[in-house]
Amino acid sequence: MKKTLLAVATVLATSTVMAQSSDTLKKIKDTGSVTMGVRESSGALSFTLGDGKYVGYHVEICQKVLADVQKQLGLTKLDVKYQPVTSQNRIPLVQNGTVDIECGSTTNNAARQKDVSFAVTTFVEEVRIAVKANSGIASIAQLNGKKVATTTGTTSVQTLRKNERATGVNFDEVFGKDHADSFLLLESGRADAFVMDGAILAGSIAKAKNPADFKIVGEVLSVEPIAIMFRKDDPAFKKAVDDSVKAQMKSGDIAKLWTKWFEQPIPPANTKVGMPANDNTKAAWANPNDKPMEDYAKK
Repeated sequence: MKKTLLAVATVLATSTVMAQSSDTLKKIKDTGSVTMGVRESSGALSFTLGDGKYVGYHVEICQKVLADVQKQLGLTKLDVKYQPVTSQNRIPLVQNGTVDIECGSTTNNAARQKDVSFAVTTFVEEVRIAVKANSGIASIAQLNGKKVATTTGTTSVQTLRKNERATGVNFDEVFGKDHADSFLLLESGRADAFVMDGAILAGSIAKAKNPADFKIVGEVLSVEPIAIMFRKDDPAFKKAVDDSVKAQMKSGDIAKLWTKWFEQPIPPANTKVGMPANDNTKAAWANPNDKPMEDYAKK
């Protein structure tokens, strides 16, 4: 009997935790605080200026989302906490409730949709190759026998492997723990190329000591919708986030944020990323959706 009661109590406790974790709006209202997952080196999407300060295109979009959530909940004050995440731990930290809303550079794909939810797409990324300008490398076919850097826990690894099988190109993969580390592998000559989201590559090059020493080359390896991420099975919070993002799209604020972060000088070096919004991104702003990357591959 005691075992039965204990089992029932455990189930009830687990159910309560799950119910609380999937009701983010209630959690925010009850605590007066919210935790935003941010990246330390995700190009102009999300990066740190040091001393706990995080900025970027996705960070500003999320700050506006949370201001709208605060208004919706009637809170006079909302304490926004910033939690740095990596490619490896971002999904677990969202799932276990450490992070309420993740605002970095996360690809929305079918596999991840089984574990987490995504807002409508705010940026459609194109995975590319960054190399040293004097390398002579201009396409993935020329990576044969080379060392290629990518970041642990990112979808670029899968993209790379698919291309390797398809073209018969043999290369060695070297992994950086984060995007800054991966770029350092290229910069220091420990890698011949860095394969990653174009925005992250462009942002990394813009912040390099000598940006002219690097260039982005080759074919587009994959097209990936990038979106804000949060816990699964929380329709009320998804609606709140989506409504805010859609309003930012409709007002033109998202396009202005894009210009601010990708086409104008940004801190800390006051350099330009120099990357206008591509057609896929503009289409996502015009027709908001949360389709996974597999839907783009079908085109």
